[in-house]
Amino acid sequence: MDVIHHFKSGLMITMAVILLIALPAFTLKCTAQQHIHTNKEIEKKIINGTDTGNGKAISGFYVLDMVHNNPGEPLTKTRFSDPGYLKQMGYNGQVINDFVFAHAALTFDKFDKRIFPPGSKERAWVLAAAKHVEENIKAAHKAGLKVYYFTDLIVLPKKLVALYKDQICDEKGRISFDKPLTVKIHKIMLDELFTRFKGLDGLVIRTGETYLNNVPYHTGNNPITHGVKSHIQLLRFLRKEVCVKWNKMLFYRTWASASMDQDTSVYLKVTNAIKPHPNLVFMIKHTKGDYHRTFDFNPTLGIGKHPQVVEVECQREYEGKGAFPNYIAKGVIDGFEEFQTNTPQKGLRGLAELKSRPQFKGVWTWSRGGGWVGPYISNELWPRLNAFVISRWGQDTAATESQIFEQFMLQEGIRPKSRPAFRKLCLLSAGAVLRGHNSATFPWKKNWVWWTRDEFLSGIDGSVGAIMKSLYRDGLLDSAIQEKWQAVGMWEEIVKLSQQIKIKNKADESYVRVSSEYGLILHQIIAAGWQVMALGYVGDQTGHYDRLGLISAIQAYDTAWQDFNNLKARAPACATLYKPFQFVYKAPDYHGTKGMDASVDKYRKVVDK
Repeated sequence: MDVIHHFKSGLMITMAVILLIALPAFTLKCTAQQHIHTNKEIEKKIINGTDTGNGKAISGFYVLDMVHNNPGEPLTKTRFSDPGYLKQMGYNGQVINDFVFAHAALTFDKFDKRIFPPGSKERAWVLAAAKHVEENIKAAHKAGLKVYYFTDLIVLPKKLVALYKDQICDEKGRISFDKPLTVKIHKIMLDELFTRFKGLDGLVIRTGETYLNNVPYHTGNNPITHGVKSHIQLLRFLRKEVCVKWNKMLFYRTWASASMDQDTSVYLKVTNAIKPHPNLVFMIKHTKGDYHRTFDFNPTLGIGKHPQVVEVECQREYEGKGAFPNYIAKGVIDGFEEFQTNTPQKGLRGLAELKSRPQFKGVWTWSRGGGWVGPYISNELWPRLNAFVISRWGQDTAATESQIFEQFMLQEGIRPKSRPAFRKLCLLSAGAVLRGHNSATFPWKKNWVWWTRDEFLSGIDGSVGAIMKSLYRDGLLDSAIQEKWQAVGMWEEIVKLSQQIKIKNKADESYVRVSSEYGLILHQIIAAGWQVMALGYVGDQTGHYDRLGLISAIQAYDTAWQDFNNLKARAPACATLYKPFQFVYKAPDYHGTKGMDASVDKYRKVVDK
């Protein structure tokens, strides 16, 4: 294998130019005539603060937002937690998700007063949580929003489970809806919930994952213990108790249980067994699986007999979390670049094609959050852009993505002469992230996307090892490394564009530049790190190591890390930095010793011999 190891700046710029010419026209043709649709009437409304985006909202259409606070950490500081700000942006509902669930703020006194006895620290915690829930409900209603609480099922008090374990748990120790007492307890729980919090407009139900980080006196587990059967059983129960009995909204997420979120046959088996109700809506991620590029548009969207709301993560947990430009809203609406290249779609490609289906009833942005730990940002420009475009499109699906993008630039005070550069930067970022993290040219296997997530970079001693093995076997390793350097060239172009952009808010103007430089350096680390691992892997297979190539790549890797640390030191607005470790699902650090650094050090020892 001849793994590329010449990566001087001039070559990277050349690659960037080639990429700019070769990329699909829908991604990168960014002339003012094609993309800048200045509407003087809209501009006047935005400047005067009279355009809220509500004017064209469809009756019965949901435009919801959620801040997905990191479990076990302090609450995210963001404007998106302010219902007044959400109302100004045109949302009509807020999903509260601080992982202190509303149903964890109940005393269960009518069931058994021993669970949270008066004077106990446990009861004091419950009462404080209830006060917090009530404050959230009042704030949302004051702003004119409906409020729905994110709800993991099953979550019950530890004391309750200890007292009644023999009557509510199955042979594996799981709390089970197959047990009559479990059903009875949940009826009592829901009655107390909607009696205690009369203003609560409904629930967003999640199964499959149960986060107990923020509820110290509760325990729980996934209620879906028998696949399709469990979903049907739970849905019939919730429909009766929430939708019919209490006339509250029930948003049922399909995520992560029995493949209901991905498999059309499973989705239809479950939903066809449930009678429609005006208060019952299914929530489905736009991706077939989690929020990864190269994943298909979700095939369960636009089918069945129930209304659906589409979930969109705006602070992408697998792609930097807003630490660098990453504009995904166009791809979500019109279809991503890879859908026309290495990931062709058999069905729908985006929201613009979904909107004519009768099942489509709204969008749900995750404006902030998702995943674990960092990178942590202090400027939310990039998530705000994605959330703005998705939510405004949800309010007026007749508008084009580019028209809404123009509204954002007007509202944010991006100077007219800067708008073509800002537009080009954003569109280019989507292509650069795709190439730097995955691929735009050859099929990227579904399990390969996990090599990087949150603030972590895996190595050949983990996720990257399997990728290298497959690429080497198929003769694609050289092309994969070239593509990583092509991404670097695109980031160099992004940095140049960032220096042309003028914004009324100088903090945002500065962040465009700082975050663009962050993206460049990070992808230099990725490209150099992958190059070291590729050269090393070839040496492992052949017994012959390209020592000069390894030395050069290691030097580039070390220099990029030095530049990364220097950027953080000199730019206060810079996000926290990535870490060269493989993600491990174990708090509080979420990593061990394996990862990109350990892999580079392995081959550093080879050249030091």
